[in-house]
Amino acid sequence: MAKEIDGIRQVDAAELQALIAQFEAGKIKLIDVREPHEYTAGHIPGVPLVPMNTIPSMLAELGKEESYVLVCRSGNRSQQVARYMKMNGYEDVINFYGGMLSWSGPTKQGMDQ
Repeated sequence: MAKEIDGIRQVDAAELQALIAQFEAGKIKLIDVREPHEYTAGHIPGVPLVPMNTIPSMLAELGKEESYVLVCRSGNRSQQVARYMKMNGYEDVINFYGGMLSWSGPTKQGMDQ
């Protein structure tokens, strides 16, 4: 895909699938910014839920040196969170363009513990 919107790298489902290995190795962080009811209906296994409205209060817990990939339903909310994080000094933020609507990889229902 190799595309940017508002200075934020966009990845599609195939690119995200490739990034999952880095996530599983602890090299990048994936965050699902949807609401709990959306997350429990189906999410990428292992990806934590941090609802969009809680991001401002969570920033202190998120290291600015980390790489983040943000996920939502369609890619709009995650893009907004990516822009917010960029404005607050997080350099390596990536948006999953197309969101869970475009995801055909494995999903899990319920909450991850």
